[in-house]
Amino acid sequence: MSIKQLPPQLINQIAAGEVIERPASAVKELIENALDAGASQVRIEVEEGGSRLIRVSDNGSGIDKSDLGLAMSRHATSKIASLHDLESVLSFGFRGEALPSMSSVSRLTLTSRQANDSAGWFVKADGTEEELDPTPTASSIGTCVELRDLFYNTPARRKFLKTDKTEFGHIDKVIKRMALSRFDVGFNVVHNQRQVVDLKPAISNAEKDRRVDMLCGDGFVEQSLEIDVINGDLALQGWVGLPTYSRSQADMQFFYVNSRLIRDKLINHAVRLAYQDVLFHGRHPVYVLYLTIDPTLVDVNAHPAKLEVRFRESKAVHDFVYRRIKQLLSDTRPVDHYSVKTIQPPLDVTNVHYDDMQQQHMPLTIAEPSSNYAGNSSYKMPSMSPSHRAYELATHGDGDAVPPMGFAVAHLHNTYILAESEKGLILVDTHAAHERIVYEKLKKQFDTGNMVKQPLLIPQKIQLSDEEMVVFEEHQSMLDGLGMELSASGPNTLLVRTIPVLLASDDAEIIVRHVLQDLAQTGDSKSVQDACNTILGNMACHSSIRANRRLTNIEMNALLRDMEQTDNSGQCNHGRPTWVLLNVRQLDALFLRGR
Repeated sequence: MSIKQLPPQLINQIAAGEVIERPASAVKELIENALDAGASQVRIEVEEGGSRLIRVSDNGSGIDKSDLGLAMSRHATSKIASLHDLESVLSFGFRGEALPSMSSVSRLTLTSRQANDSAGWFVKADGTEEELDPTPTASSIGTCVELRDLFYNTPARRKFLKTDKTEFGHIDKVIKRMALSRFDVGFNVVHNQRQVVDLKPAISNAEKDRRVDMLCGDGFVEQSLEIDVINGDLALQGWVGLPTYSRSQADMQFFYVNSRLIRDKLINHAVRLAYQDVLFHGRHPVYVLYLTIDPTLVDVNAHPAKLEVRFRESKAVHDFVYRRIKQLLSDTRPVDHYSVKTIQPPLDVTNVHYDDMQQQHMPLTIAEPSSNYAGNSSYKMPSMSPSHRAYELATHGDGDAVPPMGFAVAHLHNTYILAESEKGLILVDTHAAHERIVYEKLKKQFDTGNMVKQPLLIPQKIQLSDEEMVVFEEHQSMLDGLGMELSASGPNTLLVRTIPVLLASDDAEIIVRHVLQDLAQTGDSKSVQDACNTILGNMACHSSIRANRRLTNIEMNALLRDMEQTDNSGQCNHGRPTWVLLNVRQLDALFLRGR
């Protein structure tokens, strides 16, 4: 078969296969064009999930009458003119493919009016790129693009569309993402002649918070930490969800580069790494983040739908995102943020639901059954006769200066600390909290190469299996770094000479066997740092205060003070919450006070 030049309409239909995947893709391209035109208000009208009608109107700068026909031609754009422009592009669109692609698979009408025009003008296109003559029409300032009968001339593509509800769900997600990228723009959405979204421009911080809560769920901002950091050419702003405010799927993760929503494996890995020590197994973090970067340092022309980018200094971007989020999570203390669930005052006594007092979005139970807790804790304090209140006042001064975690009142079921604070009542999972404290101390000692060791008065001999002995021989240097001085004293026999001082009260043989088991599972499959963190976490877990171990008031208050000074103290090494707060308003609601 001889080589032939494809007709323009077929070329545009081929391009549409990459650019216009479904109605939501068309909505995304049209909203981006509106934002590039400087619009402050965008209206989206949809019928039958977008298959019958998509109409996007804006109040932007509009298109000159003489350019309307040209706008329907492939690779015709006002946004770039040279390779230099492409390498530093800040606009959403720049290829000039969207309108001709859409016109080739729908009945498209483009209407526009500039501020100095007395009337608007419109053209109708079918993807053939034939010369189009604009026709005058009544129109407000801005641009309106109307698509009817999407994929009417490509039935195979139309068959792949899902139900109207599903397709509109995709459109709704697109609009939500665009609304999060531009707070200064209002969005109005109508589906089947019914208004479903009406977002006013959000200028103040309070208005931005309300928009984020509206789009990401009520309580998102309250359960998140704000981030705003700059380092050279990089700036990171937005909201990072607390580890206890996580989800079972990665559906609440929005990352923008220069206001452009992207999906990037590099960024995803950086965020996951930042949450590595604090997220419960199988949970996903939530965040809305905005990275600002010199446009010459990022290539946005890397994906047909412009959803992926390439960073010229990818390692620097990765480390910046990882370190800043990691630092933010680590530096959060109880004094900075209280993670609570608000209980609405009940109408009557029968409406009081005690189950609502659980922490929001984390319906988790203790991982370790009480029956499995045994042994003494390394967390020992001298026994003192004064009451906990007198001791605290003597230690910290004036009683008005109540610390963030308050003062211990009781040790409930030998498992939970009940503390009174200025905010209300605090419940602390003793084991989980102490586990985090010990883990963070072990990590700091390991990272500085200064793991404090406790020599054993008499070296302890341990008999190992063949498999355990192989693990010891392969990872002996790592074990030394973990504060364990071990040496072979015969076939399958080890002498334990030192163990970490934080674990000194535990049985040395149990500690060594647990570490060897962890090394067998993680030593070869993870990086050295990951493997060590896993081992340190398990060491902390095994050595922490157990349930049914009764604590004195002095010990409980000392634990509360350590929590206030410890990184990531809001969750244990496995991501479970370590404490919850019942504030005064919640307590009043339970007893119908103030009604």
